[in-house]
Amino acid sequence: MQPVTTSLLSVVVPLYNEQDNAALLTQKIHESLVGYDYQIIYIDDFSTDNTKKVVKGLKDDKVHLIELKKNYGQSLALAAGLDYAEGEYIITMDGDLQNDPSDIPQMLTYAVSGEYDVVTGIRQKRKDSLVKKIPSKIANFLVRRVTKLDIKDNGCALKVFTKDIAKDLNLYGEMHRFITLLAFLEGGQIKQVPVKHHARHAGVSKYGLERVFKVVADMMLLLFIRKYFQRPIHLFGISGSLMILVGIFINIYLLIVKFGFGEDIGTRPLLTVGMMFIFAGIQLFTIGIVMELLIRTYYESQNKRPYRIKKVSVGGEVK
Repeated sequence: MQPVTTSLLSVVVPLYNEQDNAALLTQKIHESLVGYDYQIIYIDDFSTDNTKKVVKGLKDDKVHLIELKKNYGQSLALAAGLDYAEGEYIITMDGDLQNDPSDIPQMLTYAVSGEYDVVTGIRQKRKDSLVKKIPSKIANFLVRRVTKLDIKDNGCALKVFTKDIAKDLNLYGEMHRFITLLAFLEGGQIKQVPVKHHARHAGVSKYGLERVFKVVADMMLLLFIRKYFQRPIHLFGISGSLMILVGIFINIYLLIVKFGFGEDIGTRPLLTVGMMFIFAGIQLFTIGIVMELLIRTYYESQNKRPYRIKKVSVGGEVK
């Protein structure tokens, strides 16, 4: 099959304890990208096995190895790879051989067309356990309902990005699971295509049911970013103002009861409720103002990355 582009491709793959998969994955990438100009960027997320040794032992000039100083998690490892990537088109995938590199050329045809900024896979006949499938289905459902973005498989790591959109992504926490949504929020045009999915070749999965809580937390953060990141006062200020008004109305009612009808209001729980609404409203409004100041600081501060690189090797030699 003829290459659909002569531009440089960057294949970005985070690795954590994948010593038995790295060499075979490299071979499969080479076989799938015959005729293309590309670089393979492995990010070792402080593996405790021989992953680094295996990658360096490949002595492959197309293979770049980024070694992180400690275990940062998949999102920041991916962020390090995206920052380092030089290609006009950046491909992301997992290092466990569940994604199939042979799907990359087909996905590239859509990215090269100029119509799409992100081409994301939909895993067909997914070879995962229920422990991974159930949280994934819940997360996909929540994203579709809350954001109105109809992404069928947010968890598929195999994606093709244009350089412009990939470089604008800011990944923290477990945000790699919502990377397509982040691209959409940056104005990216999304294309979904079916891709193959295989059982893990070797090693064990690094994820369990505990990731459900991380996914939910990051989902809430994304919703905040989507609607209120640039103007948090619109969320906290409006909520705070409404609570203050409710508290004021309650206390006005109690004042009418006391002075209009001569009833004692000192022991009424409603008085406490009214005061709590006022104090809580003031606190929310204050939080909104503080966050406005923090957002201004965020945009005006230096562009520092949240990860530290120990060293970078190309073809097994330190760069």
